[in-house]
Amino acid sequence: MTIDEVILLLKATLPNALTPLQELVLRSSWEGKTYTNIALEAHYGEERVRKVASHLWQLMSDFWKEPINKSNFRQTLEPRQLSRMQHQFIREYNRAATAISLEFPTGPVSLDSRFYIPRPPIEELAYTEIAEPGSVICIKAPKKMGKSSLVLRILAHATNLGYKIVSLDFQQSDKAVFVNLDKFLRWFCANLSRELQLEPKLNEFWDEDMGSKISCSSYVQTHLLQSIKTPLVLVLNEVDWVFEYPDIASEFLPLLRSWYEQAKRVEIWQKLRMVMVYSTEIFLPLKVTQSPFNIGLPLRLPPFTKEQVQNLAQCHGLDWTDNSDADKLMAMVGGHPYLVRLALYHLVGKGGLENDLGQILQQAPTDTGIYRDYLHQYMLILQQET
Repeated sequence: MTIDEVILLLKATLPNALTPLQELVLRSSWEGKTYTNIALEAHYGEERVRKVASHLWQLMSDFWKEPINKSNFRQTLEPRQLSRMQHQFIREYNRAATAISLEFPTGPVSLDSRFYIPRPPIEELAYTEIAEPGSVICIKAPKKMGKSSLVLRILAHATNLGYKIVSLDFQQSDKAVFVNLDKFLRWFCANLSRELQLEPKLNEFWDEDMGSKISCSSYVQTHLLQSIKTPLVLVLNEVDWVFEYPDIASEFLPLLRSWYEQAKRVEIWQKLRMVMVYSTEIFLPLKVTQSPFNIGLPLRLPPFTKEQVQNLAQCHGLDWTDNSDADKLMAMVGGHPYLVRLALYHLVGKGGLENDLGQILQQAPTDTGIYRDYLHQYMLILQQET
């Protein structure tokens, strides 16, 4: 059994649902973490974690009718396979939960959604990196691959650590902002101030003789970073939007890298943690030493594996353990998270759990199929490029 199967089985058969802390203790113990580490990461007192764990191991022992404790938990359960009856319990649990919580796949997958599928070790790498002074995380993947859902979880983790959060989406900015570098950097600093609820004091820091980039750096360092007591996580969404303005991008992107390098020498810059999110390759004549995309932690979101597709199907109340349905769907869309989830939504959401996958896939590449809106977006892009 996997830890996901263990937890699902407990949720499906126990009279009372597992609490979030109980689930955390199970997952962390499976990974071999100590109670001290669990308490530190979850921001609970160690005594409380130990008390919850003690009750949990007794619960597990009663459930499996044999001694289960932290030291033998994984080695006892991992070699075992779910029985046919246990599979049935999980299917029924997922069916009932799906009927209540089925969500149309649009936008980021919410933090409490049962339809988020982790892609280890990406999440843990990001959580570890964001806690590093002066860190940078670069997240690159095509659209609808799960970038926003991952960022949502990074920010939730950063919030639990007590960090300040600022998220800027360049796609929401007016075209007038990109008239020149000076206007763009003033817009950038003004938005940072607004998000941090600090009074904008651009004119006090802007110096034409020093130039826009130095003025911007001085503003961020002196007015912003010195005004807050905790680290600041700055998320830059849709950085691709800046690529469309080469004159600005060729100045702004090296500026971001300079802040990362400053953190190695100047303590105040260690407060700044950046997360840059983009979809396309950057085609700008930047030197290797100027690009902010080859520093820090680069994360490229891969497609789902077959096992992850099967896990997502299970979350929808479907039993795809025989591989055939997963193979059929992946032959059409690979492991693209959005396309996989959209197919599962339509399988479950239109009249129950017995819809025909073959029919959905036959219509999928046509104008009457479930992917018509997705395909139309790419058709428009191709028409604009020709």
